[in-house]
Amino acid sequence: MSELNTVPTPHIVEVVPPSMPEEVLKAARDAAADVDHDGRFPAESFWALRDFGMLGAFIPKSCGGQEASLARVAADCQTLGAACSTSGMILAMHHIQVACLARHALGAPWHTAFMRRVARDQLLLASSTSEAEIGGAMRTSSCAIERHRSRFSVVKRASAISYAKAADAILVTARAHPEAASGDQVLAVLERKHFTLEPQNEWDAMGMRGTGTGAFILTGKGGVEQIFATPFADIAASTMVPVSHILWSAVWTGIAGDAVARARAFLRKKPPAADGSLPQGALVLAEAVEQLQLAEARIKTAIATFDWQTPTAPNFASAAADNGLKTGVSEVCLAVTQQAMAVCGFAGFARKGPFSVSRHLRDLHSAPLMIANSRMRESAARLLLAQKPLLGLE
Repeated sequence: MSELNTVPTPHIVEVVPPSMPEEVLKAARDAAADVDHDGRFPAESFWALRDFGMLGAFIPKSCGGQEASLARVAADCQTLGAACSTSGMILAMHHIQVACLARHALGAPWHTAFMRRVARDQLLLASSTSEAEIGGAMRTSSCAIERHRSRFSVVKRASAISYAKAADAILVTARAHPEAASGDQVLAVLERKHFTLEPQNEWDAMGMRGTGTGAFILTGKGGVEQIFATPFADIAASTMVPVSHILWSAVWTGIAGDAVARARAFLRKKPPAADGSLPQGALVLAEAVEQLQLAEARIKTAIATFDWQTPTAPNFASAAADNGLKTGVSEVCLAVTQQAMAVCGFAGFARKGPFSVSRHLRDLHSAPLMIANSRMRESAARLLLAQKPLLGLE
């Protein structure tokens, strides 16, 4: 009997304390509706982020950055995503590019100096991996690097570059040289003063309107030292893909979490029933919280198993798990936000008001489309046929 009454020793779980300054969050919240309505870059959020040096979070302290952990950066992206979906997603995409620099180019003189400038001047980095000729197949390029002694040039018909006009630099993928195979790619840094953008369409989307994800003809040049020595295949497998899925997922849970918070506030404002019964929608809220907690737990697992110090490509099972993180969390967050709207009813359907989740729902419809979930599941299926999945509690 005494054994049954013994209180077990709790398992201590490290909790990441909040680091995103309230001033940044207020700037993001205050401008979020205008950013969505006008489909414009969230300048207010990024002025505030720069004031606090947040764009250098992943950069090592030796280069003037914060040398923040992946857990810390993911939590920041989640918190900012709850305040403004667009701001959170742009910050996540910036951090993904910085992660590629910090893990694969630290020690290379030009890239190390560039990281110091990113931290000092709070430069915003964008990415160009998709291409008109090959769509969103990141591991394939049609364009090629043209070398001219110590210089290079590249022309890319990019099918999608987010916040390109606001970026201080773009990390671009291309074939290593004109004779290279489509999968023989390199990653290069293009600085604002050395690239031009020719818009090919107008970005007027249903959601994530402030990301400005348009098609461009990107023309750039630079010194050959701006090209990463590590092949892009290694950078993509060990850093760009897994970090993207973790940080994107963090943003999506932030958006869904804010929708759930609004649904809870909606229920709590209702007068209590005389018989003490739960208000209509309370059970839907409970289910939404369950699903969101499962999504967050999966992100925490992905972060815990990611070895930041060793940038090596994952095995097939781990790569499939990375894909599953993105597909699973993107769909759960969309479903959770739909549940939040069901709880709030017309107050949630409204475009304005404290219980509106219409923008949240529109923004989260982009989540399964950022690399189509069907394509990612096909890739995961092939990987899992080659190696058994990561299952089990040990």
